[in-house]
Amino acid sequence: MKNQYFIKILLSLFFLTSWGCTSLEEEVLDESLTGSGNAEAISGTIAPAYGQISWTWRHTNYYGLQLIASDEAILPYRGGTDWYDGGKFLATHQHEITPGNDLVSSSWNELTKNISRTVAAIEVLRPLSQAGDSEAAGALYEMIALRAYLNMLALDSWGIVFKKENSDEFSDILRTQDAIDYIQSDLLSVVDVINTDKGPGRFTQSAVWGLLARLHLNAAVYRDPYGTPNFTQEDMNKVIEYTDNIINTGKFSLSPEYFDLFNDENHSNPELIFALDQRGVLNREHSRWAYWSIAGSMFPRPEHPSADGTDGPAITSDFYQTWVEAYGEDPAEADARFYKKNTVIPEELQDLSGLSPENDSTHYFCVMDVEFEMDRGILRGVQWGPRKGNDGAFFTCGEEGMVRIYPVEQTKGNNPTGYVIHTETVDFTNEGRLHNTGYRASKYQFSRTSPNGNNFSSVDLVMMRLAEIYLMRAEAKLRNGDNAGALADVNTVRTSRNARPEQTPAPLEAIDLDILFRERGFELYWEGFRRGDQIRFGKYEDTWTEKTNSDVNKRLFPIPQSAIDGSSNVEGFLEQNQGY
Repeated sequence: MKNQYFIKILLSLFFLTSWGCTSLEEEVLDESLTGSGNAEAISGTIAPAYGQISWTWRHTNYYGLQLIASDEAILPYRGGTDWYDGGKFLATHQHEITPGNDLVSSSWNELTKNISRTVAAIEVLRPLSQAGDSEAAGALYEMIALRAYLNMLALDSWGIVFKKENSDEFSDILRTQDAIDYIQSDLLSVVDVINTDKGPGRFTQSAVWGLLARLHLNAAVYRDPYGTPNFTQEDMNKVIEYTDNIINTGKFSLSPEYFDLFNDENHSNPELIFALDQRGVLNREHSRWAYWSIAGSMFPRPEHPSADGTDGPAITSDFYQTWVEAYGEDPAEADARFYKKNTVIPEELQDLSGLSPENDSTHYFCVMDVEFEMDRGILRGVQWGPRKGNDGAFFTCGEEGMVRIYPVEQTKGNNPTGYVIHTETVDFTNEGRLHNTGYRASKYQFSRTSPNGNNFSSVDLVMMRLAEIYLMRAEAKLRNGDNAGALADVNTVRTSRNARPEQTPAPLEAIDLDILFRERGFELYWEGFRRGDQIRFGKYEDTWTEKTNSDVNKRLFPIPQSAIDGSSNVEGFLEQNQGY
């Protein structure tokens, strides 16, 4: 009897998670959109739904699932000691996922929980809106848009959406065109009435236009997830219409410094359209997109000794070579999006011949702890940063607040050089899985406003920005045969990154689908788009480092077995995706 009640709770909340839990209580985060624990009722109603995005997009949930399944990232069993986690990252990268894969189930759990929170908010707000409360109506429109956004994530990864209006009824599980129609109806129902100026931390009219553009851009894949996409002129015209709407508002502009998009105070960056607001308003903000990839002995915030990396995923050599092949020279010299040097090493210290952490005690320079800034973008070769002694304290220069900057010592695994030297080659072999292997992605700044650089951050997580809008319009134009229009949009994005003129990408002279796919990779790398791009451009069945599986069934992830088991008393409620 208890089990039947549990199943009903799971279904009514969408929280189709691990069977066998001992408690029916869900941990509800005490988020507030105002930063106050006594937020007024409407704000307090929508805050848990917005705040849950942080955990939906956590590195070991939906973000990791998108990243590791693509050709841009790989996470080996580091040194045979770290990041095995039951083999879930290895299987995800190799497209050998099973319905029991924990990365799939944790992603599903957090996403469906997020959807359930939008439904709960809608239930509270709808009667208030119907009673004439305009503020409740505005919040209601945002929750409908957020539900559509989350359902689109479910459609993109599992090929299904949950149609549900009330928590006391079962969801309708929709697929293909029915799923597209439902998401579209939600978005169209609010696009003309939702607020226009509460972004980027809240859904606005421009964000809804952006979602509609994404929906039409991917509609051919969603209609036939296992076949060859048929991109219709009607869909592409809609992409152009909605992206035109956003661009023509004049509210957004491309950021001259690319990495400002991912820095402290990025909330006010005029390129952002929708983002997870982390300006001290969440009790569980996070910096995982900043620290997951970088070396475990890199300490980006010497004023906060607990902030470090995890030696997690690296960029595959395949993805790195797309940059090399595009420019025929060092990408760091040719494209400001690839790399930004912040740590300037004195020339007399650059030669490490004959040195190791055993004999380099005088091989350092000094900076104020609050002024140290690690390099950004794609990190290669020797890394420099603060170093700790055996007592766990940073080596200092004598003056208060001044720390020594050394070549970073490899403190994990076996590295004969003694230093963190990131190499291009990274794979699942014994040599390729060492802690130092693989170039690393450092797009997000470690927040300076946080007392703990790993668990807290005031850097907004970027979910939609103007560059993506231009690139969607470029793709729609290109698929409609307007090569000149597509080229102009791509070059608008490339040449806008001109804060460092010597690294501003030169305009392209020609465009085709392969070049556009490459350009999306350069602009949007490690933001969660690559897997979907590979599917849409017909490249997901290709071979890359440690991945040879070409089964089209792997375009969609399996529905977690725990979810299917949890709904087994409702015949046919959840049916496993084909190929699993």
